[in-house]
Amino acid sequence: MNINIGWLYPDLMNTYGDRGNIIALGYWLKKMGIEPVINKISVNEPADLIPKMDIIFMGGAQDKQQEIVNKDLKNNKGKYLKEAIISGIPGLYVCGAYQFLGKYYKEADGNIIDGIGIFDVYTESPGMNIPRCIGNIVIESKLFSGTQLLGFENHGGRTYLADKKQAFANIIKGNGNNGEDGTEGFFYKNSIGSYMHGPILPKNPEVALFLIKKAVDRKYGKSVKLKKLNDKWENKAREFVLSNL
Repeated sequence: MNINIGWLYPDLMNTYGDRGNIIALGYWLKKMGIEPVINKISVNEPADLIPKMDIIFMGGAQDKQQEIVNKDLKNNKGKYLKEAIISGIPGLYVCGAYQFLGKYYKEADGNIIDGIGIFDVYTESPGMNIPRCIGNIVIESKLFSGTQLLGFENHGGRTYLADKKQAFANIIKGNGNNGEDGTEGFFYKNSIGSYMHGPILPKNPEVALFLIKKAVDRKYGKSVKLKKLNDKWENKAREFVLSNL
């Protein structure tokens, strides 16, 4: 068995340790006896690779890199990515990637940057004089009832959801989408949009295993029984951090 992981724009969208999410997916897959196949898909790779993936990941970036990626998505990769998400391919989209999947990003000067419109959200810059949303973040998600997840956020834009029920999680500590409505991220089909760097998957194995289970179900059928894994040390590390917050 193997699982194809599509790592979108690893050379451009990889801030705040986002590559750790790829490492975590590979680690857990190997523990399950499944071979991870990492496919780096950037500007020079064909767009039709995207729907052939079993899990998709894209991280965040600085403004200059995001301009390059936004242009490439508008060429044709955005079309294929949209189709992949609608078809149910599980994915994780962090910070800048999350914003790209929304309707638009409004910059401080009022300039509108169109997204690919798969998530029913929009993002606006509050202006240069407004502090960024920075710091540790603790959330509770309906996907992982009773478990507190943690990460690190660092973003200037504020994201607003058309329907708060589609939020990935509710905020316990931190700002999340906008620092106003108590929501964090967005969940659609099997895709998660989030502002949680950190990176999110090594700190929260439940999220990694959720993506893997969805990928295996789609590729090999729900009858496949995944090996139960020991995540004792990951949970101890998380509990330690939570106790200090």
